[in-house]
Amino acid sequence: MPSQNMFLSKSDLAYAELRDQILNGSLPAGSRLAQYDLAESLNMSITPLREAIRRLSSEGLLTVETHRDVRVSTMTADEARQLFEVRLSLDPTAAQLAAKRRTEADITAMRAAVDQLLPVTRQWGEGALAAHRVFHQTLYRASRNDVLIKMLDDLWDKSDRYRRLGLDLPPGDEPRTRDLEEHRRLVDLIVDGQADQAAQLMHDHIANSLTATAISALEGREKRS
Repeated sequence: MPSQNMFLSKSDLAYAELRDQILNGSLPAGSRLAQYDLAESLNMSITPLREAIRRLSSEGLLTVETHRDVRVSTMTADEARQLFEVRLSLDPTAAQLAAKRRTEADITAMRAAVDQLLPVTRQWGEGALAAHRVFHQTLYRASRNDVLIKMLDDLWDKSDRYRRLGLDLPPGDEPRTRDLEEHRRLVDLIVDGQADQAAQLMHDHIANSLTATAISALEGREKRS
C-alpha cells in the first residue's frame, strides 16, 4: 500500500479505489461488480468492500439491486441536466462571494492554480481534469462558506463521469483556449472585487462546459434507444 494510505481503514481504501475506477471508466456505467473478486484483488475481506459499496451507493455512483447484485450506476441525460442546473446556480454564487471575501492567501492559491491549468481536452486528459478541479476548489474555498464548498465538491464528484464523456465526444478534440482565458479573467475579477462580473463570467463558463456537451449526446442516445 502507498505510504499516504497507511492510516486509512480498509473500507476507506476500498471506497477510494472503487470510486476512482468508476470515475475514470475502468468500471464502466452499467457494469456488474464481482464483489468477491474485487475484495481479493484489494487484499481484503468482503465486509470493508460492502461498506465502501454502501457509501458509493449513497452518492449515486453504485446501484444495489435485488440479491445484493451491485452495478455501476448508468449515466443519464436527466442526471447530467440536474447536476448542470445546480452548478449553474451555485458556481456563480461561489465566485460572487469569493470576490467579496477572498484573502491574500486565497489570491495566492488561485494564481498558483491558474498557472498550472491545461486545456481540458482529450489530448491533455486526466492531468487537465485534475488541474481544473484544483483551480475550482481554490475558488470555492475563497467563498468562505463551508456549506457551499461541500455542496460544490459533491457536485464536482458526481459530474466527473460526464466530463470524461465530454472528452470522448468531438468537442473533446477542440483546443478550448477560451476556457483558459476565462479562468484567468475569473481570478482577475475576484482579486479586483468585481462580484457581479465574476458571477456572470462563471455562469457563462459553466454553460459552455463539457457537461453541457455530454447532456446533448446522452439525450440523442436515449432518443435513439
